[in-house]
Amino acid sequence: MSISPHKNENILSRVTLQNSAGRVIIAFVSTRLRIWIKEVRAPFFTAAIVPSAIGAALAWHDRETFDLFLFVLATLGVVLTHAGANVVNDYFDYRNGSDRVNKNKSPFNGGSPFLIDGTLAPKQVYRGALILFALGGMIGLALSYLVSSLIMVLWVIGVFLAYCYTSPKVNLAALGLGEIAAGFGFGPLIVAWSYLAQTGTLTLSAFLGGIPIGLLIALVLFINEFPDMEADRYAGKNHWVVRVGLARASVWYAILMGMVFVSIVSLWIVRVYPEWALIALIPAIVAAGAARIVTSKHVRIAEILPAQAKTIQTHLITGLLICLGLVLSRITL
Repeated sequence: MSISPHKNENILSRVTLQNSAGRVIIAFVSTRLRIWIKEVRAPFFTAAIVPSAIGAALAWHDRETFDLFLFVLATLGVVLTHAGANVVNDYFDYRNGSDRVNKNKSPFNGGSPFLIDGTLAPKQVYRGALILFALGGMIGLALSYLVSSLIMVLWVIGVFLAYCYTSPKVNLAALGLGEIAAGFGFGPLIVAWSYLAQTGTLTLSAFLGGIPIGLLIALVLFINEFPDMEADRYAGKNHWVVRVGLARASVWYAILMGMVFVSIVSLWIVRVYPEWALIALIPAIVAAGAARIVTSKHVRIAEILPAQAKTIQTHLITGLLICLGLVLSRITL
């Protein structure tokens, strides 16, 4: 049986249209995926992953227990909640106008461009934040069933801090509580969450063990507020850099950075951290460089970009070395 040339042409035409439609769909999905990866600020998820790792390492040090599945689940939960926090913060900053008037944006501060340029609509962003929080909550419910109902208590506290950071109804940042909320949420709270997921119990040492990494994430936020200061003042976001000015804030930064390493030594003295955890003092060299830049160049906002990068590096390296110290202390016993 033969097929006419006309039928062949119709078949080829339909195949070509299907292939073209497929390519269009793939390109659309790929573009939207790239936009949302940038919107949630995926490269900064280390802020949640590192304290989760510290909590698991502390559980290993204290109880010699580690469950990979529970660790992955707990870490996924905090990452999803962190993503929700980033997105809802963009939404509220867009509404209060700070991101629209910010002239000192960088890869580290100033929010996402997608609301301002119209790539994403405000309702889309807000719904996206709620979906991410809901997914984080589902992980919390699963961990509550598998381990302890206290998991959901910690999750509710975390979502409250995340949502209310710049929410107009509470606005912790405007009250001067934003840095404390971030430090607690991304320090003791996540460390305790991960520790609880591994052990089924909460201890004082689990919260205390999150102090150094909490101080560091508060410093990441604090240094990013330097270039945002004028825009945040315009929007009524009266965080501590707005309140005290750049000169005094630069001194506070140096003091708080020093306190990070004092806290590590203090936790070793009270036996929350083992001796091996003192390897986390090594990044003090990077931290000192950041403090030097901030105290000498705080007036020239464009020149503190290296300090922003060094603060993030200090957070990451210090956190990983704390984990390593906790693990090595048990292995070498």
